[in-house]
Amino acid sequence: MSTNHSRREFLKQACCGAVTAPYIIATGFPGIVPPSRRITLACIGTGLQGSWDTRQFLHDPRVQIVAACDVDLKRAKTMAAVIDDHYSKQSSSGQYKGCEVTQDFRELIVRNDIDAVLIATPDHMHGVIAVMAARSGKDIYCEKPLASTVAEGRAIVETVKRYGRVLQTGTQRRSGATFRHGCELVRNGRIGKLNTVRIGPGRGFHIQGDFTGHESQQSVPPDFNYDLWLGPAPWVAYTPGRCHFNFRWILDYSEGYISDNGVHFVDLGTWGMGTDLTGPEHIDGTAVFPTSGFYDAPTDFSITYTYANGLRLINSSSETFGVRFEGNDGWIHLSGGDVTASSDSILRSEIGPGDIHLRSGAPVHQADFIDCVLSRQLPAAHAEIGHRTASVCHLGFISCRLGRPLKWDPALEIFPDDMSANRMLSRAMRTPWNI
Repeated sequence: MSTNHSRREFLKQACCGAVTAPYIIATGFPGIVPPSRRITLACIGTGLQGSWDTRQFLHDPRVQIVAACDVDLKRAKTMAAVIDDHYSKQSSSGQYKGCEVTQDFRELIVRNDIDAVLIATPDHMHGVIAVMAARSGKDIYCEKPLASTVAEGRAIVETVKRYGRVLQTGTQRRSGATFRHGCELVRNGRIGKLNTVRIGPGRGFHIQGDFTGHESQQSVPPDFNYDLWLGPAPWVAYTPGRCHFNFRWILDYSEGYISDNGVHFVDLGTWGMGTDLTGPEHIDGTAVFPTSGFYDAPTDFSITYTYANGLRLINSSSETFGVRFEGNDGWIHLSGGDVTASSDSILRSEIGPGDIHLRSGAPVHQADFIDCVLSRQLPAAHAEIGHRTASVCHLGFISCRLGRPLKWDPALEIFPDDMSANRMLSRAMRTPWNI
């Protein structure tokens, strides 16, 4: 029996109450679980979102984080110090130095003693890392959007399926009871017949630092592996305003707010619509693109998607932040953590035994992932959902970029008789990268 399998079987039994104290604590998680019996996790990408995800996993006693990886070595070392400090406090000696530090995720992918990986890199690296990890037998928690193109997303889905892996997409609102209840109210007709869903992800650029997008080339810092940061993206000279958080505003790596915040609210919107495992049939998008500087993602946009059942989903920089469901008897709006409605009676409505009940799991998205690593069940935002959600964003971007409406076949995942649009379903990759 493999070491990985032994760990999973032990923890699965522990979670089901099949072992004696002290392994069970009130939360249902194993308590004092020996490190050798925990799910071993490597964290790839330790920036803003990656460090937050890592801390969530640190507080799950079923997990042992064994590596911190970032192309920015300073970031990786900082995260490793946090991890070592956490485990030191659990050690009888008060010391722990077991977290490996590396800049190259490939060193971790090939390790047989690692069960799962967290992928919290810039968007353009998600596809190559996720596919490599699945082929190497790793379960995957991948930050949103799942992939940077429709083709990469489909490749992730099929690879995860082929190798029997568990993948959770980091659209964490799916695990929140407030958001689930809001979507259940919509699905059960509390606002009448649903007709339109409006999404407001933000507008312009939320640039971190004093960058303008017109900075000149600079020397690459000695602790930063810029070539690996670029990965499959086109080669371009280094300047600090291009990297870390601000990759979001550059089309070589992302699509701006269309798929940054947009993917969170598309996820909730399609969940409430009941269309999260399919896609639209018609897309009509317009956008304003900057004409100078390296921040070239759209600053203003409006995209209307029409589904086979006649529902419309609108993703627009001019809409109020969040997602708003509109029916013929009222509306419901979900934002950062609040739910509002056209009347209090809608919010007070209970979901009865005979109503539609959406999937519920652990209230912490990362814990739901570990639950499913152990049970081998589908998590809240599994690969197909993550792919379909991201695809909606990508399709809208393609329509905006081409400046015209598009027809889409959600079953075949092609634009019928539209070669120019179909070419944008994937991106060329810089040698030696491929999927």
